[in-house]
Amino acid sequence: MAVNSNTHTGPSFSRRNRLGRLLWGVFSAVLFQYSPRPLHAWRSFLLRCFGAQVGHGVHVYPGVKIWAPWNLDLADECGIASGAILYSQGKITIGKRAVVSQGAHLVAGTHDYNKPGFPLVTSPINIGDHAWVAAEAFVHPGITIGEGCVIGARSVVTKDMPDWTVCAGHPCRPIKDRPALS
Repeated sequence: MAVNSNTHTGPSFSRRNRLGRLLWGVFSAVLFQYSPRPLHAWRSFLLRCFGAQVGHGVHVYPGVKIWAPWNLDLADECGIASGAILYSQGKITIGKRAVVSQGAHLVAGTHDYNKPGFPLVTSPINIGDHAWVAAEAFVHPGITIGEGCVIGARSVVTKDMPDWTVCAGHPCRPIKDRPALS
């Protein structure tokens, strides 16, 4: 996705991107957010219609806020709780059986404050298989959360987190090992 690096000359995103987000906003407000909680397959279908890569058995709840579904890659059996925000200006990948809890923010875009106009900068977020991003955690752009990693509630993740660890804090840091699932 091309991003305009000079916001003084126009918007950060193309007309096509902005139109897509407008259409997604309408469909999301009417058909996604008001769908009954058990209709995970319906919401997966809607996300696929808007370009998301969605695996089998994915549970995305109706209260999830998604900025651009075409920048999502959701692996088999992952779960995204109501109240989570996937600010997918850049690519967000969520691994197999990973969980993103309520109120968590995954933000794949920021602004370069060193340049005039604060141009948008996008950077992908990767959440590994079997990882858990707990309630109200904040994940910065460009972060990789390793396989099996647990991010504690309200943590602020500013650096990559290793596989099979429990991590927490502001800033988030590894606290202890987590036994690998067999």
